[in-house]
Amino acid sequence: MRWPDAPGAELDDALSDVQLLAHVREGDRGALHELFLRHEAWVAARVRRRCADPDVVDEVVQDTFLTVWRSADRYSGSGDVAAWIWGIAIRTLLHRLRPRKSVLHRLTHLRTEHDPSAEEAVLERLEHSDAGRALARLSPELRAVVQATVLDGLTTREAATLLGIPAGTVKSRMSRARTELKEALL
Repeated sequence: MRWPDAPGAELDDALSDVQLLAHVREGDRGALHELFLRHEAWVAARVRRRCADPDVVDEVVQDTFLTVWRSADRYSGSGDVAAWIWGIAIRTLLHRLRPRKSVLHRLTHLRTEHDPSAEEAVLERLEHSDAGRALARLSPELRAVVQATVLDGLTTREAATLLGIPAGTVKSRMSRARTELKEALL
Protein backbone atom coordinates (compact mmCIF):
# COMPACT_ATOMS: atom_id res chain seq x y z
CA MET A 1 0.00 0.00 0.00
CA ARG A 2 1.35 3.46 -0.84
CA TRP A 3 0.69 6.69 0.98
CA PRO A 4 -0.84 9.29 -1.33
CA ASP A 5 1.56 12.04 -0.20
CA ALA A 6 4.69 9.99 -0.54
CA PRO A 7 4.94 8.65 -4.09
CA GLY A 8 7.01 5.52 -4.11
CA ALA A 9 7.14 5.26 -0.32
CA GLU A 10 5.99 1.93 1.05
CA LEU A 11 3.66 1.94 4.03
CA ASP A 12 5.16 0.00 6.89
CA ASP A 13 2.28 -1.70 8.71
CA ALA A 14 4.53 -1.92 11.77
CA LEU A 15 4.74 1.85 12.28
CA SER A 16 3.67 2.78 15.79
CA ASP A 17 1.17 5.52 16.49
CA VAL A 18 4.02 7.70 17.75
CA GLN A 19 5.88 7.23 14.46
CA LEU A 20 2.72 7.96 12.47
CA LEU A 21 2.14 11.12 14.51
CA ALA A 22 5.72 12.22 13.74
CA HIS A 23 4.89 11.83 10.03
CA VAL A 24 1.66 13.79 10.54
CA ARG A 25 3.71 16.54 12.20
CA GLU A 26 5.71 16.71 8.94
CA GLY A 27 2.50 17.14 6.91
CA ASP A 28 2.06 13.53 5.77
CA ARG A 29 -1.65 13.04 5.00
CA GLY A 30 -1.17 9.31 4.50
CA ALA A 31 0.01 8.98 8.09
CA LEU A 32 -3.07 10.89 9.27
CA HIS A 33 -5.22 8.56 7.18
CA GLU A 34 -3.57 5.54 8.83
CA LEU A 35 -4.17 7.02 12.32
CA PHE A 36 -7.77 7.65 11.32
CA LEU A 37 -8.21 4.05 10.16
CA ARG A 38 -6.72 2.73 13.40
CA HIS A 39 -8.65 4.94 15.81
CA GLU A 40 -11.86 6.24 14.21
CA ALA A 41 -14.04 3.26 15.16
CA TRP A 42 -13.33 3.30 18.88
CA VAL A 43 -13.38 7.12 19.07
CA ALA A 44 -16.81 7.12 17.40
CA ALA A 45 -18.03 4.34 19.72
CA ARG A 46 -16.94 6.21 22.84
CA VAL A 47 -18.42 9.51 21.63
CA ARG A 48 -21.66 7.68 20.75
CA ARG A 49 -21.88 6.50 24.37
CA ARG A 50 -21.97 10.12 25.46
CA CYS A 51 -24.09 11.62 22.65
CA ALA A 52 -27.04 10.03 20.85
CA ASP A 53 -27.08 12.46 17.90
CA PRO A 54 -25.28 10.71 15.00
CA ASP A 55 -24.63 14.03 13.23
CA VAL A 56 -22.86 15.42 16.30
CA VAL A 57 -20.88 12.18 16.66
CA ASP A 58 -19.72 12.41 13.03
CA GLU A 59 -18.76 16.07 13.44
CA VAL A 60 -16.86 15.39 16.64
CA VAL A 61 -14.91 12.51 15.06
CA GLN A 62 -14.05 14.60 11.99
CA ASP A 63 -13.09 17.62 14.11
CA THR A 64 -10.97 15.39 16.35
CA PHE A 65 -8.82 14.19 13.47
CA LEU A 66 -8.68 17.70 12.01
CA THR A 67 -7.28 18.81 15.36
CA VAL A 68 -4.80 15.90 15.30
CA TRP A 69 -3.66 17.17 11.88
CA ARG A 70 -3.34 20.77 13.04
CA SER A 71 -1.91 20.03 16.50
CA ALA A 72 0.35 17.01 16.02
CA ASP A 73 3.25 19.10 17.30
CA ARG A 74 1.46 19.47 20.65
CA TYR A 75 1.74 15.77 21.46
CA SER A 76 4.26 15.66 24.31
CA GLY A 77 5.54 12.19 23.54
CA SER A 78 4.47 10.79 26.89
CA GLY A 79 1.52 8.45 27.15
CA ASP A 80 -0.37 6.65 24.44
CA VAL A 81 -1.27 8.48 21.26
CA ALA A 82 -4.74 6.91 21.60
CA ALA A 83 -5.20 8.59 24.99
CA TRP A 84 -4.09 11.92 23.49
CA ILE A 85 -6.59 11.48 20.65
CA TRP A 86 -9.35 10.63 23.16
CA GLY A 87 -8.54 13.80 25.11
CA ILE A 88 -9.04 15.82 21.94
CA ALA A 89 -12.28 13.97 21.16
CA ILE A 90 -13.86 14.47 24.58
CA ARG A 91 -12.92 18.17 24.66
CA THR A 92 -14.35 18.54 21.15
CA LEU A 93 -17.59 16.87 22.22
CA LEU A 94 -17.90 18.99 25.35
CA HIS A 95 -17.22 22.14 23.35
CA ARG A 96 -19.87 21.12 20.82
CA LEU A 97 -22.50 20.36 23.47
CA ARG A 98 -21.93 23.35 25.74
CA PRO A 99 -24.30 26.20 25.05
CA ARG A 100 -22.51 29.34 23.96
CA LYS A 101 -23.03 32.41 26.12
CA SER A 102 -21.94 35.94 25.46
CA VAL A 103 -18.58 37.07 26.78
CA LEU A 104 -20.32 39.64 29.00
CA HIS A 105 -22.52 36.93 30.55
CA ARG A 106 -19.54 34.65 31.15
CA LEU A 107 -17.47 37.42 32.72
CA THR A 108 -20.26 38.56 35.04
CA HIS A 109 -20.92 35.03 36.25
CA LEU A 110 -17.39 33.83 36.94
CA ARG A 111 -17.17 31.63 39.98
CA THR A 112 -14.88 32.90 42.68
CA GLU A 113 -13.84 29.41 43.70
CA HIS A 114 -13.64 26.12 41.85
CA ASP A 115 -16.62 23.89 42.56
CA PRO A 116 -15.63 20.34 41.65
CA SER A 117 -18.02 18.34 39.51
CA ALA A 118 -19.69 15.30 41.03
CA GLU A 119 -17.29 13.06 39.09
CA GLU A 120 -14.27 15.02 40.36
CA ALA A 121 -15.53 14.74 43.95
CA VAL A 122 -16.03 10.97 43.68
CA LEU A 123 -12.62 10.45 42.08
CA GLU A 124 -10.99 12.63 44.75
CA ARG A 125 -12.57 10.54 47.53
CA LEU A 126 -11.62 7.33 45.73
CA GLU A 127 -8.00 8.43 45.35
CA HIS A 128 -7.56 8.84 49.11
CA SER A 129 -9.48 5.71 50.11
CA ASP A 130 -8.19 2.19 50.69
CA ALA A 131 -9.51 1.24 47.25
CA GLY A 132 -7.64 4.14 45.64
CA ARG A 133 -4.40 3.19 47.34
CA ALA A 134 -4.89 -0.45 46.27
CA LEU A 135 -5.57 0.71 42.71
CA ALA A 136 -2.41 2.82 42.75
CA ARG A 137 -0.35 -0.25 43.72
CA LEU A 138 -1.47 -2.17 40.61
CA SER A 139 1.01 -2.47 37.76
CA PRO A 140 0.50 0.11 34.99
CA GLU A 141 -0.83 -2.62 32.66
CA LEU A 142 -3.49 -3.75 35.14
CA ARG A 143 -4.37 -0.19 36.13
CA ALA A 144 -4.86 0.75 32.43
CA VAL A 145 -7.33 -2.10 31.97
CA VAL A 146 -9.26 -1.13 35.12
CA GLN A 147 -9.28 2.50 33.96
CA ALA A 148 -10.59 1.62 30.51
CA THR A 149 -13.24 -0.91 31.57
CA VAL A 150 -14.43 0.33 34.95
CA LEU A 151 -13.85 4.09 35.00
CA ASP A 152 -14.33 4.78 31.27
CA GLY A 153 -17.03 2.12 30.87
CA LEU A 154 -15.56 0.53 27.75
CA THR A 155 -16.40 -2.96 26.61
CA THR A 156 -13.64 -5.56 26.51
CA ARG A 157 -13.33 -5.11 22.74
CA GLU A 158 -13.17 -1.30 22.98
CA ALA A 159 -10.58 -1.49 25.76
CA ALA A 160 -8.52 -3.91 23.68
CA THR A 161 -8.58 -1.50 20.74
CA LEU A 162 -7.70 1.47 22.91
CA LEU A 163 -4.85 -0.31 24.68
CA GLY A 164 -3.60 -2.12 21.58
CA ILE A 165 -3.86 -5.59 23.14
CA PRO A 166 -6.02 -8.64 22.40
CA ALA A 167 -9.45 -8.87 24.06
CA GLY A 168 -8.35 -12.04 25.87
CA THR A 169 -5.48 -10.10 27.43
CA VAL A 170 -7.93 -7.46 28.66
CA LYS A 171 -10.00 -10.19 30.32
CA SER A 172 -7.02 -11.90 31.95
CA ARG A 173 -5.54 -8.60 33.18
CA MET A 174 -8.92 -7.59 34.59
CA SER A 175 -9.14 -10.92 36.38
CA ARG A 176 -5.66 -10.43 37.86
CA ALA A 177 -6.53 -6.86 38.85
CA ARG A 178 -9.70 -8.02 40.65
CA THR A 179 -7.71 -10.66 42.52
CA GLU A 180 -4.99 -8.18 43.55
CA LEU A 181 -7.53 -5.55 44.59
CA LYS A 182 -9.51 -8.11 46.59
CA GLU A 183 -6.33 -9.25 48.42
CA ALA A 184 -5.26 -5.65 49.08
CA LEU A 185 -8.65 -4.74 50.54
CA LEU A 186 -9.03 -7.77 52.85
